[in-house]
Amino acid sequence: MYMSTEVTAGIKVTVETFFQPTHSNPVQHHYVFAYRITISNESEESIKLKRRHWYIIDSDNARREVEGEGVVGEQPVIEPGQLYRYVSGCNLNTEIGKMYGTYLMERLSDNKMFYVKIPEFRMIVPSKMN
Repeated sequence: MYMSTEVTAGIKVTVETFFQPTHSNPVQHHYVFAYRITISNESEESIKLKRRHWYIIDSDNARREVEGEGVVGEQPVIEPGQLYRYVSGCNLNTEIGKMYGTYLMERLSDNKMFYVKIPEFRMIVPSKMN
């Protein structure tokens, strides 16, 4: 498991990654990882997660971008002192890769939009960590 944390404007984003060997097929260069994201609202304002923008990079430098509304089909409102957690996944063509990105958040008191950094995190097949 790998963990990474970043704080932007009082919003803390923590990522934990897990290799999924039962869904992977190394012979076909298919490696699946799950990641659990915890978004903690340490600010004084209620926020709403509007959009996500991911950069996914394999160790062979293949790059992808994923952008869209919300996360896992939701646009959660996170009150001050509360957290929101979800699990998603990513497939890679190599045994090592990384992801990072941003969330577009809306501050509900004045509808102001702002970006929150998603920290860079690595996805590594455990046998490669020796």
